[in-house]
Amino acid sequence: MEHARQLGELCADAGWGIVNGGGGQGMMLAVADGALSRGGHVEGVIPHSMVLREWAHNSLTDLHVVETMHQRKQRMHDRCDAFVALPGGIGTLDEVCEALAWQKLEIHKKPVAVLNTLGFYESFLHLLDHTVECGFYHALDRERLWVTATPQELITRLNQFTL
Repeated sequence: MEHARQLGELCADAGWGIVNGGGGQGMMLAVADGALSRGGHVEGVIPHSMVLREWAHNSLTDLHVVETMHQRKQRMHDRCDAFVALPGGIGTLDEVCEALAWQKLEIHKKPVAVLNTLGFYESFLHLLDHTVECGFYHALDRERLWVTATPQELITRLNQFTL
């Protein structure tokens, strides 16, 4: 959670807005609150079904309620300059894999990164390496996934990329 909050703070300090899933708990909450604490702009995109469950972060700069997860991911894709995944669940893995697939298909040319806090993504990275070994994923595509261990390292890498 500390890395998530730091990432939000660092993004705000850099003058970057954040687009996230609009959730009011877990990593999404920590990133958003970190950014908001430094005067940053946070746009949330959340499905109506999650609002009904009272999962929305109601203090964001902007909160867009959509009907479906597909609409959520499309809006987030359209509004971001880079994809960053923090430790998370199946929804986060879905979003990372979609961003990587769209990158491979050249639907976008945006960076895709995982914040590998405490080695959280090691098993996922081994799976990707295994898909390369089996011929299902190209090594050059695998190399495009940025893996960083700290928020500071991620910000440094993003600063080297023209957002």
